[in-house]
Formats: sequence, structure tokens, C-alpha cells
Amino acid sequence: MTIERLSRLKQAQQLANVDYVALVPGPNLIYFTGLNMHLSERPIVALFPADDAPPILIAPFFEVGKATSGPVALDWQIYSYKDGASFQTAFRQAAEARDLRGKTIAIELLQMRLLEWTLLSEVAPGIRQASAADLIAPLRMVKDADEVNAMRRAVMLAEAALTQALEEICEGMTERQVANLLLRHLLAAGAQGLLFEPLVQSGPNGANPHGMSGDRPLCRGDMVVIDFGLKVEGYGSDITRTIAVGEPDAQMRDAYEVVKEANAAGRAAAKPGATGEMVDRAARSVIEAAGYGAYFTHRTGHGLGLEGHEPPYMVAGDTTALQPGMTFTVEPGIYIPGKGGIRIEDDMLITEDGNQSLTSFTRDLLTVCPR
Repeated sequence: MTIERLSRLKQAQQLANVDYVALVPGPNLIYFTGLNMHLSERPIVALFPADDAPPILIAPFFEVGKATSGPVALDWQIYSYKDGASFQTAFRQAAEARDLRGKTIAIELLQMRLLEWTLLSEVAPGIRQASAADLIAPLRMVKDADEVNAMRRAVMLAEAALTQALEEICEGMTERQVANLLLRHLLAAGAQGLLFEPLVQSGPNGANPHGMSGDRPLCRGDMVVIDFGLKVEGYGSDITRTIAVGEPDAQMRDAYEVVKEANAAGRAAAKPGATGEMVDRAARSVIEAAGYGAYFTHRTGHGLGLEGHEPPYMVAGDTTALQPGMTFTVEPGIYIPGKGGIRIEDDMLITEDGNQSLTSFTRDLLTVCPR
């Protein structure tokens, strides 16, 4: 499958007049080669040509075996360096072997560091920079059956972990304790990694959508936002549910029902041919009509796969037409300063005739520590 992916990348390069795509360790390198390497103080750059020449790998000597042994057999042209030696020598050898001077090289604007770009620029004067995202995003947005199956598994394990954790959450536990409890269940369920560390915000802290879990204890009447995800075969789940500690006040319960309705509206709007901004508008209009528009402070969702946030985005201005195989979140929220926050997040798959929610965990308000 990765050979086919590289073939499609090459076609995109040729159409865009891009000589090379330069990738560093991260999701794109995994997607095209299966190589899971680490971004560290030792630079690693893979260069994929638009012609039929073999790909170039510039890497530490001790990483050469990993590259040549798979998981996909590629005819790498490798330039390595040993610890204590100059990086520049390997970069210069690669540049001279292919005469990279003046070539157009597409880079990962959100991944490649100044370190790698400086090394390339020094050994290949006149190289022109392009965006690799313009070539790669259309390829990665549509998932194949294996990718979707990995995500289904990631969702199933995450929901099982949440079910177990909810049986143990109680008043007086701190946000950090709840996050660690959930983490233990995620690992026990079979997580092959975390998409991100679990985020738990209670009471007023919940008004900060991406706040970190802290030492605030859960108090009666709190709404508690729990946002988490795990990985299976590199692909993630990203789920948020909001629970109540005892009975919340009338305003927060009302806001919860509005978010639940907005979530349903966003999911219903997701279908082939719809756009990200249409999904956003469907969810947002529910919250605005209820008078909470000023408290919905982020987009409705984002693409999901090898990365927690990737195209397409459910936000005004994203006119990407949704296609079967695209996966993304729908996660409207209401965040009232000084009181708390509410978010309900589901992972969605576009199908030939509509959509499917990969998440099935109840969207009804669950209460812990009832009296």
C-alpha cells in the first residue's frame, strides 16, 4: 500500500512541478514508508524525487538498518553520519549526487525545523521552497479500509476505558487523579500509544477548552470535561464526554442539552459533497439560536487519523468537499467563564450514502456521585 501511496505522491509532484518532497520523522514519513523514526538533535531527512530515481535518506548511521530492513522495501540512496561527525558532510554528499541546486523542494511547514532547512539550503544554493501539505493532504484525507479499521479499534478501546473509569470517579478526586485513572484504563485496554495526554477540567476550569489537568478537586455540582484518545497501529481516536458530579445547576444542564443538540446537527450535516464549513454552520447555528453563541469559541471539528489534528477542518472557510473515507471529529462546546464548560466529541466517517459515527458512547448526561 505504501508503494501505491508513493506513486500517487510522485504524480502530484509532477503536476505541481515539484522536484522533491522532503520529509522528516513524523506522520507523513510513516504514511509513505512505514518508518517510525524520532525527531531529535540528529537530523533525518527523506527526499522523494518526482522522477524515477531512488529516494534519498540522510540519517544517523545507526538508523540505516531500520530503513533498509523495511517495513517497506525501498531502494534507498543513503547518506549517513556517525556521532561526532559533521551533519553537513552527509547533506553535501546527497546534494552533490543529485545536483539539488535550484531545485524545488516541498517541505512540511509544520514539521521541518530550521535545522534541516538550513542544512539543505547551505549545500544546495538556490533551492526553492514549496508546501508539502498541498501535495500530501489530499492523499491522506481519504482513509483506506485498514486505516478505518485501526480507528474503529482505537475508538472501541477508548470507550471501554472510559466506561471503567466512570465507575471509579468520585467527588473529591483531583482532575489529575481522574486523568491518571483514565490513563491506566487506556493502557490496560490495549492502547498502543496516546494521541495526547487525557485532559480533565472540572467546574470553572472547564471553561478553558484545552486546559491541563490540575490539582482542583471535583466538587458537587461540577461539570467535568474529559477529552482523551489513544492509538492503534498509529491511528487515533479522539473523544470528549462531559459528566456531572451530582446535579448541575439549571443553566449548565440547559447548556448541556444545547451542546447535545448541536452535536447531533453537526453529525447529521456530514455527508458526501458537504463541506467542513457546512458542518460547522449546522452545529454552530444551534448554539447561537439558544443564546450561547459567544461561548462557542473554537471550530466544530478537525480531521483525524495519524494525527490528532489534520485536514479537513469543520470550520468557516474550509470548502473541502467531504468524500467517502474521510474521518474527522464533531465537537461543539459551550464555555462559560467562571462556571464551566461542556463539550461532546464524536469521531465520524463519511460513507457512500452518508456518515457513520465511529463513537457510540452515550451522549446523555451521566452523573457520578449522585445523592
